[in-house]
Amino acid sequence: MIMGFDPLYMLLFVVTLALTGGASLITHLTFRRYAKVPTFGRITGAEAALRMLRMNGVADVKVERVEGFLSDHYDPAHRVLRLSPDVHDGSSLSSVGVACHEAGHALQHAEKYAPLVVRTAMVPAAMAGNNFGYLLIVLGFVLQSLVMVKIGIGVFALAVLFSIVTLPVEWDASARAKRQLVQCGIVGPGQETGAGAVLNAAFLTYLAGAVTALLTLLYYLFRAGLIGGRRDD
Repeated sequence: MIMGFDPLYMLLFVVTLALTGGASLITHLTFRRYAKVPTFGRITGAEAALRMLRMNGVADVKVERVEGFLSDHYDPAHRVLRLSPDVHDGSSLSSVGVACHEAGHALQHAEKYAPLVVRTAMVPAAMAGNNFGYLLIVLGFVLQSLVMVKIGIGVFALAVLFSIVTLPVEWDASARAKRQLVQCGIVGPGQETGAGAVLNAAFLTYLAGAVTALLTLLYYLFRAGLIGGRRDD
C-alpha cells in the first residue's frame, strides 16, 4: 500500500472536481437563465406543485417554504415538499420546473415506485458508507492493514451504490415533471423546452456525483490491489 504523494490521486481529484464543479455551474447558470422567463399565467412553484399533486390524486402532501438556494426536497417521512424561496415564491420556468420535479418524487412515493423504495431502504447504509467508509480506508492505509482497507472499501461501496440507484429515481421524477407541466397547464406552448432544460441541468449534478463516487471506489480498489493485477506494498 502506498503512502505520501500520489499522482494518481491528484489526477482523480482534478477530474472529479471538474465533473462536480462543471455540473454545479451548468445547473446554476441554467436556473438563473430561465428564472427570468415567467410562466404561463404567472403560476408560482408552490402553486404548480400543488396543482400537479392534486390533479394526480395526491391530497395528503403539504408544500412548505424552506431557506437556502436550491435546497428543495421531498420529505417522504412527513409527506412534505420543501421548496426554497426562489422556487416556492417564483413564477418562472425554473421555479415550476424544480417544484414539479419534487412533486414527481411525491408521486413516486404514492405509487411505491420500486427504485425509490430501494433508495429509501438504502439511506442508513449510504450514510454509514459516507461517514465511515473513507475513515476506515485511510486508517487502513496508515496502519498498513489491508483487511481494514477492504472493510472500508466495502462500506464505501454502499454509498456508491446509493448514488447509482439515485439516478433512475431522479430521471423519472424529471420525466414526470416534464409531462405534468404541459398536462396540468402550468407552462404555455413552447415553454416546456425551457423548464426541461432546467431539469436536465439539475440531473447532471446527480450524474456527476455518481461518476465521482464510482471513480473514487475504483481508485481505492486499485490502490488496495483488488483490481489492476497489482498491490502497492
